Amino acid sequence: MQEIENFSGRVFIGGKFDFGKREFSDDLLIPFILSKVSAGFPSPADDYIESNINLNRELIRHPDTTFLVRASGDSMINVGIHPNTTLMVDRMIETKSGDIVIARIGDEMCVKELFIDDDGKVLLMPKNENYKPIEITEDLDFEIWGKVVCSINKH
Repeated sequence: MQEIENFSGRVFIGGKFDFGKREFSDDLLIPFILSKVSAGFPSPADDYIESNINLNRELIRHPDTTFLVRASGDSMINVGIHPNTTLMVDRMIETKSGDIVIARIGDEMCVKELFIDDDGKVLLMPKNENYKPIEITEDLDFEIWGKVVCSINKH
């Protein structure tokens, strides 16, 4: 099972974090370049800044229910979630089949793709062929903690 640790240093106790009321106090505006960057063959760059982007407003829809965690393990590497990837998770967003979610099974937390088949069977799907899906049955103490809305990898 892929584990997560709380980015802010808060401890997971009894299925709850104390998020408290949070608001954005300072806007960090980062220049947004109009031209796209080629990931294939290089093309001439336009030296044009379209605007500034506030990453808080761009990425965080629900400040009171959004948190960061770090992934460990390699069960999600095929979707770009590697060990130490920082994940932004929103607890307010309703999840559906196909979403990458943070889930709690008993006392353990994991990051997986949520899969719900036509019969309502729920699976947590790894994105690495070396791992098997986790079938969620009625006897499991299971909870979806939130949807992963962004992942950050350092290069």
